Amino acid sequence: MKKIFTWFLITFLCVNLGYTARALDNSTSAYESSDTYETTMKQDFLCLIMAYPEYITGIEHKGDGTVYLVMRSGKKILYDDKKAKSFEQKLENPDLQDMMEQKYPLEPISKLMDKNCDPGRFRVYGILKEVYGESQKQIESKLKNVNLVYRSFQFNGSNKAAECLDSAIKEIILVAQKKQNVSSCLFPCSGTFNYRLISGTNRLSPHSFGIAIDLARDKRDYWKWASQEEGQKRLASYPKEIVEAFEKNNFVWGGKWSHFDILHFEYRPEIILKARYFGNKKSNLSTWYDGVPSEEIEGKDYIKKIDDALR
Repeated sequence: MKKIFTWFLITFLCVNLGYTARALDNSTSAYESSDTYETTMKQDFLCLIMAYPEYITGIEHKGDGTVYLVMRSGKKILYDDKKAKSFEQKLENPDLQDMMEQKYPLEPISKLMDKNCDPGRFRVYGILKEVYGESQKQIESKLKNVNLVYRSFQFNGSNKAAECLDSAIKEIILVAQKKQNVSSCLFPCSGTFNYRLISGTNRLSPHSFGIAIDLARDKRDYWKWASQEEGQKRLASYPKEIVEAFEKNNFVWGGKWSHFDILHFEYRPEIILKARYFGNKKSNLSTWYDGVPSEEIEGKDYIKKIDDALR
């Protein structure tokens, strides 16, 4: 009888102690999850403000917990609608959190991205319209010509977009003079500004805002034109010099989307800044903005503005 009682007591204690340990683990995880969410939100806001410093004036934290990015025009853009959304729903109607969520890999890749991994393909049109123009007429008034050796192409002059395209092209042309494979991928350029909808959707193409360029076309470049095998072969042979020059100048590459668009480069400084400064997650951060070079934020009130709004 004593043996039975002892066995029962040991079992009872083990089960309950195990339950308590799991409860503590879950409690810790929940705390860490909440803490990580706030850190990520602050990092997202910092990248957005650094990407669009002339167009973002602040952050508003309402009593119900919702947080908004405040634009120069007075418009407010929601950070997180707290809704569970499918990939298609995020693509159709992303909030800022959705847009910034997927990590863009700055390192070279050798294979196509995993299914539905499309960092930079989610676009919050409230920001694009604020920065680059609300209408076709407004956008066209901001266009500048960028020289691609044999002819000029129109690109949006706002927020250094045209300036960064010019810088990337000049760097690539120097390489193209020595490497034929670079030249063949660069020329002839397939186009920049083109006010149109994305095929099969009601969403404006980034070309509509004059912030995207398609380089020389290959039938294996686009996920709707080519098989995964064809896209993989094209990706593996694509010159890294082109990709690196564009990424250095704040463009994302459609080759780093599972819905691959290998000839496509899009000016998205917020995505590149997050990849550059917060792409590799660190444990035991001393501050939430660890990773940002001090010279990028010294003398600016970015950090204080974010901390004050989200305290």
